[in-house]
Amino acid sequence: MKAKEIQELIDFIAHSGLDEVNIETDQFKINVKRNSSAHPKQAEPAFTQPAATAPVQTNPTVPQVIASPTTQPTPTIPAPTAESKSTSSYVPIKSPMIGTFYRSSGPDTPSFVSVGDEVKKGQTVCIIEAMKLFNEIESEVAGKVVKVLVENASPVEYDQPLFLVEPA
Repeated sequence: MKAKEIQELIDFIAHSGLDEVNIETDQFKINVKRNSSAHPKQAEPAFTQPAATAPVQTNPTVPQVIASPTTQPTPTIPAPTAESKSTSSYVPIKSPMIGTFYRSSGPDTPSFVSVGDEVKKGQTVCIIEAMKLFNEIESEVAGKVVKVLVENASPVEYDQPLFLVEPA
């Protein structure tokens, strides 16, 4: 990935409202983080090569970018929250990519699924637009939709939960 492509990615993230994005390929790994107090128009990227185990951020309002060769994937384990404990019996439908989430195929068409709807495995539940391509996202579980976790036309991250489904 070239420096210009990285800069364009950082600019996209800065204007999208996302706080963190991780991209990993065979050749490199990029981790872009932004403090929630940073104003998107004032943010300028800081490029650092990983020399230590933890990156040092000099300015708290500047996004932090770490680019390093890939050796092993780093697992991330989310901390349990009060909400996750109460929804532990539900199965999330997660985003398989970074993009823009849409609940329907067009502004004048009904949503693919709504709260209370029964979904089948393989049924289209939403669309995610990535690089001008519209990708239909299918349910990997059959059950009842109990919660929509993302607003229509909002940016989503890879592996971000989109819906909660009570398995049938």
